[in-house]
Amino acid sequence: MKLPQGWKRPFDDPIPLPRGRQLVTLKDAANYIQKLPKAEQDLDEWQAAVEALLLVVELSGPTMMARIGVLRALNRHVQHEFNSSRKDSHWGKRKRKREL
Repeated sequence: MKLPQGWKRPFDDPIPLPRGRQLVTLKDAANYIQKLPKAEQDLDEWQAAVEALLLVVELSGPTMMARIGVLRALNRHVQHEFNSSRKDSHWGKRKRKREL
């Protein structure tokens, strides 16, 4: 059985969108980006996603790269906070002679 090539290639895992829709293929992702308002398409995150899509299609690269680009653009407003109050682990720390 021949696997789909080019824009018809599916993502390993579909990309969930708001309102329950999903992006299943590279073409679905490209169409979604093209339907965005021009101002949003021009954002750096979406430009990077388009670049990743093109590289995957033109060079037959791993679809995961395009998936990551689209997910980063979709989630650009999500803030990830670092919890500095966590206790540091002891891994990789050497004990001095006097501590033994």
